[in-house]
Amino acid sequence: MSGPEHAFDEALISGYIDGELTQGDTQRVRLHLESCAHCKQVADDLRQLKETTMTTPFSVPKDTQWDETPRTTASRILHNSGWLLAIAWALGVIVYAVWQIATDAEPIRLEGVLGFGAVLAFGLIVLSALADRLQTQKNDPYRKVKK
Repeated sequence: MSGPEHAFDEALISGYIDGELTQGDTQRVRLHLESCAHCKQVADDLRQLKETTMTTPFSVPKDTQWDETPRTTASRILHNSGWLLAIAWALGVIVYAVWQIATDAEPIRLEGVLGFGAVLAFGLIVLSALADRLQTQKNDPYRKVKK
């Protein structure tokens, strides 16, 4: 739509169809549609699209269909290793804290080991998600869709 005879773009016509325009804009668009076959066709197409969209049934998948488990063997191994390491790390911190309190002993320099264990566990879990994303990206039918 270009030139003075098509001064209304699709967004303005869509706003007219949805009833979102001011009274003045609504009147201007209505008058224009009466005299412009091209814009009238655009409005009819947008009405039909809205009708189809609003009447199309949509069913929400069951919760069991939203599977969040790792998809590949590599991501499953990374995921499970990460969680096992995280559990072992948490147990190690608890045992160390209880031992410190019970024996009132001098602190052992384990901060680096404990910190590394936490970072490694978190890193493995993140890597498992990344492996799944990379695998899914190869087969994603919408990856070439532009906004």
